[in-house]
Amino acid sequence: MRRILPAFASLLLAAASPAREAAPPVSADPVVPQAPARVPYLAAGTLDTRAILPPPPKTGTDAEAVDRLTFAGTRALKDTDRWALATADVRGGAAHLLTSFSCALGTRLSPARVPAVMALLERTRLDVIAAVDAPKSLYARPRPHLGNDLPICVPRSERLAASWSYPSGHATEGWTFALILAAAAPAQATALLQRGRLYGESRMVCGVHWRSDVEAGRTNGAALFAGLLGNETFRADLERARADLARALAEPAVAPDPATCAAEAEAAKNPLP
Repeated sequence: MRRILPAFASLLLAAASPAREAAPPVSADPVVPQAPARVPYLAAGTLDTRAILPPPPKTGTDAEAVDRLTFAGTRALKDTDRWALATADVRGGAAHLLTSFSCALGTRLSPARVPAVMALLERTRLDVIAAVDAPKSLYARPRPHLGNDLPICVPRSERLAASWSYPSGHATEGWTFALILAAAAPAQATALLQRGRLYGESRMVCGVHWRSDVEAGRTNGAALFAGLLGNETFRADLERARADLARALAEPAVAPDPATCAAEAEAAKNPLP
């Protein structure tokens, strides 16, 4: 699908804005979680993702050629619906990602509706950072947009150029959160995991990550989720989030933005080149 939706970006921003969301019904027994601890669930050294991830493809290999072909091929997506979705997916963080899973869940979520879910995701994000930073520093892989002037969906900057590419932090975070939400809402697992995949692939569409960066991000997220399941505190918070999410899904749905949901569905049907 290559038609352009002129108002798509503004619709996505409207969907992500809690201020425009109708006030949800007040639950009879709301979950009031404790303030999230500002430390990761996993102690330092518990999970070494440098030992789990393979190194990125070497120059001149077939795998590296695939990376370059994907980067070149996805430049043709500029100004399409998929480009607009990828641009909206640039925003990271627990609150934005929670909104990004609204179509998959069938209701627009905000942090106020599911505080226990937010507390879980915010603390998990600290584990995501640790899981990403170590291999990025080890492999120090340059991003694909460097050394060329091909279009990318974010402004070129020294900060972006100085940050390493492997593995993708967005793909790691999106896949980790998708796995958590799928565990908390198993009836919606397929849609949630599909959206988690698309969120990571948006980094290829944007031109700021190689294909292998995104694939490594999914491996990274899966490894992190497995490690988190072994943590007693994480499991207890996951159960609170499960009850929180079940309560929200039982309330009258706050309809997600239809243009956003249509774009996600179309992206899911069209594999990247």
